[in-house]
Amino acid sequence: MAVTDVRPRPAAAPRPSPVPPPRRGFLAHVDAKWSPYLFIAPFFVIFAIFGLFPLAYTGWVSLHEWDLGGAGAFIGLDNYADLFGDPDFWNAVVNTLGMLVLATVPQLLLAMVLASLLNQKLRGLTFLRMGVVLPIVTSVAAVGIVFSQIFDRDAGMVNGILGLFDVAPVDWRADKWSSWTAIATMVNWRWTGYNALIYLAAMQSVPRELYEAATVDGASKVRQFRSITVPMIRPAVVFTVIVSTIAGMQLFTEPLIFGQGGFAISGGSLRQFQTLSMYMFEKAFREFDYGYGSAVAWMIFLLITLLAVVNFLVARRGN
Repeated sequence: MAVTDVRPRPAAAPRPSPVPPPRRGFLAHVDAKWSPYLFIAPFFVIFAIFGLFPLAYTGWVSLHEWDLGGAGAFIGLDNYADLFGDPDFWNAVVNTLGMLVLATVPQLLLAMVLASLLNQKLRGLTFLRMGVVLPIVTSVAAVGIVFSQIFDRDAGMVNGILGLFDVAPVDWRADKWSSWTAIATMVNWRWTGYNALIYLAAMQSVPRELYEAATVDGASKVRQFRSITVPMIRPAVVFTVIVSTIAGMQLFTEPLIFGQGGFAISGGSLRQFQTLSMYMFEKAFREFDYGYGSAVAWMIFLLITLLAVVNFLVARRGN
């Protein structure tokens, strides 16, 4: 027969009452809630002063007849109406978009290939990676002067090389396509390494297991690059496309130095390589028509915004 233990059990110790959290003071509450906004406030203050205000003020100027004497009559959208009927404006738009394509597409493709090569195990890899940065630190004025001599019609190195193959010398400043090519070459030389470093950083974050699995499955290097590398670095590609588009729409110094002589700001005697930025500068600071020049500036802003939105929608659809 089982014996039941009837001894009384000791009473359980009472649980300690929870200690209420200490009440934070007013300053601690303000610090926790508002300090993040205070840390980022300087950026927005500076952006408002040097970004939003000039943009809004330029828009206000574009609605007036404005010259060296200051604001004139309010004319509304007349400057924009004149702008849309100005053949020189549309010529500058075509020139800018043409050089944008020639300077952006080859640049990003070369940067992708260069980054892929730098992502391999090579000797002197650190030296090679530093080498692609050198064009970035070179003065844009020096680049323009050197390439202007390289593409000189009479004593340029490019025409000298073409002469070895019995090709007639090219007057690089006389035609649209030749001048676009020469200016795009300057831009490509200077910024390909910068974009390659961005792609390289993105490539190094791709998991190596993906490449190992693809190698086991028999995928070639080209197939791995196309099916793994490019999709995995898509955000970096979108970033470089948008930044290159913005820079291409604001192209100014390279074609200005390439022009030389009295027709520099007009992009040649026939305006064959005048960009939108050069046209804006000519109207505002050479003819002192600040209202019309401000209208050109706002059109540049709207075109950049439109192209950025198109790039964003294309990238979003690709995802």
